[in-house]
Amino acid sequence: MFNRKFGPKIAKVPSEFKEKVLDLRRVTRVVAGGKRMRFRVTIVLGDEKGRVGVGIAKGLDVAGAVAKAKRVAQKKVFTIPLQDRTIPHQVYAKFSAAKVLIKPAVKGHGLKAGSAVRAVLLLAGVKDAIAKCLGRTPNKLTNALATIEALKQLKFKAKQ
Repeated sequence: MFNRKFGPKIAKVPSEFKEKVLDLRRVTRVVAGGKRMRFRVTIVLGDEKGRVGVGIAKGLDVAGAVAKAKRVAQKKVFTIPLQDRTIPHQVYAKFSAAKVLIKPAVKGHGLKAGSAVRAVLLLAGVKDAIAKCLGRTPNKLTNALATIEALKQLKFKAKQ
């Protein structure tokens, strides 16, 4: 279909990734004339089959920042090794003030994790695991990035 004013109409291709907005903050920069406000968005992107990524971006409006963060997250997607519905082994990672410990669990146990860690693990496709934030920070961004660092440490373990 062709629209004279805007050119050819392009149909949106549905993405195989699901997304979740973890954090949305209004940030300000002080300049000579006053304060400049922008929005910072943190998005988690995953296909629930072992691929996950986190994107952070700023924009003048919320919609622009979300779109930009989604593009950044798509570039940072990586694959984790899954064994059935859980992770192959225990991992620990630290990012800034956030510390995260993730342990595998038996099938049917469920995902026991809080806030940002839970969102990242769900979108990664981990259904049975135990996770604990050991750091004192409640910051969702650093907790999510610590979880990503922990997932990057996973190695595929052969069954005995």
